[in-house]
Amino acid sequence: MFIEKDVCNLDIDLKIDQIYNLACPASPIHYQLDPVKTIQTNVLGAVNLLELARKNKAKILQASTSEVYGDPVVHPQKENYFGNVNPVGPRSCYDEGKRCAETLFFDYYREHNLRIKVARIFNTYGPRMHPNDGRVVSNFIVQALKNNNITIYGTGSQTRSFCYVDDLIDGLIKLMNSNDGFTGPVNIGNPNEFTILQLAEEVIKLTKSDSKIVNKPLPENDPSRRKPNIDLAIKNLSWQPSVQLKEGISKTIRYFKTIIIPDIDQKDERIEKYFSKAISDIT
Repeated sequence: MFIEKDVCNLDIDLKIDQIYNLACPASPIHYQLDPVKTIQTNVLGAVNLLELARKNKAKILQASTSEVYGDPVVHPQKENYFGNVNPVGPRSCYDEGKRCAETLFFDYYREHNLRIKVARIFNTYGPRMHPNDGRVVSNFIVQALKNNNITIYGTGSQTRSFCYVDDLIDGLIKLMNSNDGFTGPVNIGNPNEFTILQLAEEVIKLTKSDSKIVNKPLPENDPSRRKPNIDLAIKNLSWQPSVQLKEGISKTIRYFKTIIIPDIDQKDERIEKYFSKAISDIT
């Protein structure tokens, strides 16, 4: 059963055992379109779902983010690092919204003895990403398949750690079903670190694209380095990622090839029809 609701106005009464709260766009271009709504989704949405969990005595998992670390001065990032976040920048609606949601989860844990789980998700990618998602992996693959210039912000020396979606889902399920005494927060991500330039070069190689790399100014507060320490996940969840970048990117490219047609004006209409059908199939 699929029920579409706004977590900010959650007028629903369900009997449930588990809640996975993944409500919020994760791409900067999307969450910055309506920053107030982004904060509301993170904060009001968290309160509403925590209340639903409390009424049902259900276990609830918060999909938090590596963005709670901001532009880190500690590397790699461990869960006991408090972060380096700008509270008034253009990314703050997401960063601080997720940080506040974590606060709410632990307040409900302390005040109501609620069974909570908090996962800090690092960059995730894979099939079924929207081609206009706006995140770096999908951007590069779409640009490469169209033989367009691949856009790198800054010099490309900034690093990220990319986790394939299957590994992420496995980690979230293991966290949800772990011992109630283990709340997190726990990093869920791939600890292998790559520069953005390395990612672009790998995508061009795997797509056999004629794309060229072009550089644009770095966005404000864009993190310079990002790499999770996953010792806690290994110890408490017996979890670590198994899909490495080349394999994961290859699978993602194969998916995008099914919905991207280079140099055809009707491509966006085809993509939207594809995703409309996917949503229709679910409902």
